[in-house]
Amino acid sequence: MGQNGAVEALRWIDPPEGPAVALLDQTRLPDDEVTLVCRDVPALVAAIKILAVRGAPLLGIAGGYGVALAAAIGADVASAADVLAHARPTAVNLGWAARRVLAAHIAGGASGALTEAHTIAAEEAEASAKMGEHGLALVPDDARVLTHCNTGALAAGGEGTALAVVVAAHRAGRLKHLWVDETRPLLQGARLTAYEAQRHGIPYAVLPDNAAGALFAAGEVDLVIVGADRIARDRSVANKVGTYPLAVLAHHHDVPFVVVAPTSTIDPDARTGADIPIEQRDAAEVTSVAGRRTSPEGSPAYNPAFDVTPGDLVTAIVTERGVITRANGGNLGLPGGTRH
Repeated sequence: MGQNGAVEALRWIDPPEGPAVALLDQTRLPDDEVTLVCRDVPALVAAIKILAVRGAPLLGIAGGYGVALAAAIGADVASAADVLAHARPTAVNLGWAARRVLAAHIAGGASGALTEAHTIAAEEAEASAKMGEHGLALVPDDARVLTHCNTGALAAGGEGTALAVVVAAHRAGRLKHLWVDETRPLLQGARLTAYEAQRHGIPYAVLPDNAAGALFAAGEVDLVIVGADRIARDRSVANKVGTYPLAVLAHHHDVPFVVVAPTSTIDPDARTGADIPIEQRDAAEVTSVAGRRTSPEGSPAYNPAFDVTPGDLVTAIVTERGVITRANGGNLGLPGGTRH
């Protein structure tokens, strides 16, 4: 466990034990804290695909270290960067970091690649702290906050993205309660966000995704805070599937809907949400729970990992550089530009 209740989801291992990338296997949480040690790129790619490591900013860190690992063990670095960049299609941070470390390798060899990977990890941790600070200004006193999926240290550098704001509000005495969507079908909210909230001492409750409407109708939600895996220039946001319905509910009930993500998640090549590729995952994730089949054998399933929320449903986007609203951001005219 890291400082202040945060968990350590990923770390680089130097020789003689390494070179390697160590991951807290998120598929085993909350019951078992098991470390996966990836000593080559295929092992890391496999961990990414099964969601042992996940969350757009953390995937960027993993991708950067993956390229550095390829350089350290004498593998084909360009090929490793390409494979890592495409391991999951929606999280833009993965390709962004892999390309950045590849460029550092071209310029400075294996040591340059590792230095750049460490730099990316440090930048994301710093961004997390700043997002927590900026987002705190949007949290009212005695706030009852609803979140979806997992956006803490298990998904990003530092204490996370959206959950970093929740943690900051908790420490400031502004958080009354955190509502945690279970996040079907893989239960990242129930398994991971509840796990992190408990470590931080945050008052929380897990709810079925389909209970969110009743919660809004009862007037029990003051603010929705979620993360993002990719943000288009028109402020459309791709996030864990189930986010879009929350945005519609928030709009109907006049509840602010806030997205928290580092600028590394903004894709300047995506003009609108329609330009964001959506990962389609195995039907078995829907037709089975914990390895037990819950649908008739052979049932087809629709299993997008993400959905896209239109920008006009987003009240604000919090980045490490400040808060972007329709009034000051337009088509994401970020101060100082994006980090791509």
